[in-house]
Amino acid sequence: MDLLNTAWKLLLLRGVLGVLFGILAIAWPIDTVIALAVLWGIWALVDGLGLLVAAFSPGGSGGQRLLAGVMAVVAVLAGLYAIVHPDAAAAALTWVIGIWLLVRGVFELVGAFSREQTGSSRWMGVLSALVDFLLGGILVAHPGKSAVGITWLLGIIALVWGIVLIVLALVVRSQAHDLAEGGVTPSPA
Repeated sequence: MDLLNTAWKLLLLRGVLGVLFGILAIAWPIDTVIALAVLWGIWALVDGLGLLVAAFSPGGSGGQRLLAGVMAVVAVLAGLYAIVHPDAAAAALTWVIGIWLLVRGVFELVGAFSREQTGSSRWMGVLSALVDFLLGGILVAHPGKSAVGITWLLGIIALVWGIVLIVLALVVRSQAHDLAEGGVTPSPA
C-alpha cells in the first residue's frame, strides 16, 4: 500500500517535470539548446577529470594510462569549450550527428543491395538509407536550425510523456485508494 502511494507521487512528479521541460523547450528552444550544450560540457569535463585520475592511478599498462590521459585532455578541452561557447558546441554536435547519418545511409544502401536482402526487406533498407540521407543532409546544411528543431522535438516528446505519466499517476492513485478501502485488487500491468 505504501509502495503504491509512493509510486503514484513519483510518477506525478516525473510527469510534471516532463511537462515543464517540454513547455520550456518548445517556448525557448535556443536557450534550451544552450543549456543542454552547457550540461554536456559539464558532463564531458567531469568525465575528463575521471579519466585523468585513471591515467595517474597505479595499475594498468603504460599504453592504457597514456590512452586515458589523451582521452582526458580531449574530454576536458571539449567540456570547457562547450561551457564557454555552448552555441558553437551545439552546432558542431548537430553537424557530427548529420555526418554520422550520411555515413550510416551509405552503409544501409550498400546493405540493402547485398545478396541476403530480397524483396520488401531490400526496399525497407533503401527507404531507411534515404531517410538517413535526408536527415543527415538537413543537419549538415543547417546545424543551428537543426539543433533548434531537435530541441522542439525533445520538447514535444517530453510534453507527451509528461502527460502520459500524469495520467498513469492518477490511475495508480485510484488503485491505491481502492486498495485502502479494501475493495478492488489492482490488475497486473
